[in-house]
Amino acid sequence: MYPVTLTSSTVSLREFAAPDDVDAVLAIYGDPRVTEHLSFEPRDRTQVEATLTSATKAARGEPRTEYSLAAVRPTGDVIAFARLAIDTQHPGQNSGQIGFALRADQWEQGLGSQVVELLLRLGFDELGLHRIWGARSPDNHASRRLMRKLGMIEEGRIRDHLLVRGRWRDSIVHSILEHEWQPSPSPASSER
Repeated sequence: MYPVTLTSSTVSLREFAAPDDVDAVLAIYGDPRVTEHLSFEPRDRTQVEATLTSATKAARGEPRTEYSLAAVRPTGDVIAFARLAIDTQHPGQNSGQIGFALRADQWEQGLGSQVVELLLRLGFDELGLHRIWGARSPDNHASRRLMRKLGMIEEGRIRDHLLVRGRWRDSIVHSILEHEWQPSPSPASSER
């Protein structure tokens, strides 16, 4: 499925356009506030360029197993890096993992929920997945609230899951199944 465009009333997901989106992604991935609960430290320009090069290449893969998308406001401003990765370790299991990073100046406006809801729409409505899951830092309480709000169930803790900043960190896993998915009443439009 390429290109992907999903739209809600205030946020859209679209394919990344490297190198045009480098500065916007650097404002997200280069910010220590944003990466505090992620699995990596703030990235520099070279690392962001490599990330976008990889994302745009993966977007044209056959079959496509990674959807790294720009979350944008109606103004065109990139406000988040959104990702859905299809599970290739267990073919036929029909599941995917989501993740996102929202620009710090966009926090506390409900935009993270809209970004994740669009990822869930992509996974369930467009790709026909059965299960979608995400993992968060135990200290990321905003992510916990967001996933619960969207109907994702907390499954448990993976102990010493990631080595981040020289220390082992646990991850808390949340998931939602296709029959549990309840999109918000305001329909998002989609284009392929």
